[in-house]
Amino acid sequence: MIFLNIFSSLLDWYIQNMTYLTITILMAIESTFIPLPSELVLPPAAWKASQGDLNLFLIILFASIGCVLGATFNYVLSRTLGRTIIYGLADSKAAKFFFINREKLQKAENYFVENGNTSTFVGRLVPGIRHLISIPAGLAKMDFKKFLFYTFTGSFIWNAILSLLGYYFGKNQEVLMEHFDQLKWVALGIGILFVLYLVFVKKRKKRN
Repeated sequence: MIFLNIFSSLLDWYIQNMTYLTITILMAIESTFIPLPSELVLPPAAWKASQGDLNLFLIILFASIGCVLGATFNYVLSRTLGRTIIYGLADSKAAKFFFINREKLQKAENYFVENGNTSTFVGRLVPGIRHLISIPAGLAKMDFKKFLFYTFTGSFIWNAILSLLGYYFGKNQEVLMEHFDQLKWVALGIGILFVLYLVFVKKRKKRN
């Protein structure tokens, strides 16, 4: 109930003060451990773009920059503190306030271990993992340049889908909800295809 009131107040403030800067800040928050859904940030901004108040591409771009900033915060924090402290924090009462626990963190880490560095790309398209996937990347001390590239690319695709939904279907909530789940699976499919492409390129290099 507390979070609903906070989100409601935040959404009201956001709609009244919607700029590229506020989009960046809120998407940075969304990509940390704070449970702020991107679905509350991008569709309203995209709807304003459909009214001519904002530019759709800039919305997607600045939202993606915000995601990178928030994810980088998680990455640096987990890389600096280490696995023992991070999991200790996940067991604390404060973590429960942010809907984080050891099981969720372990799920994100297992996903990273199974999929390697590209999980920071695909993970950005998977609800429940997308905002935590940068933590195991930091714990594994993933190459920072690759982390930035995969995080930005995955975020850009996710943000583009949400923004396009808000732009074209924002005036009709029924149509929006009808297509939302389908497009999330499309996003995941694109991510899988991208990973398969990377695997193909890597194997080809080894053969050469």
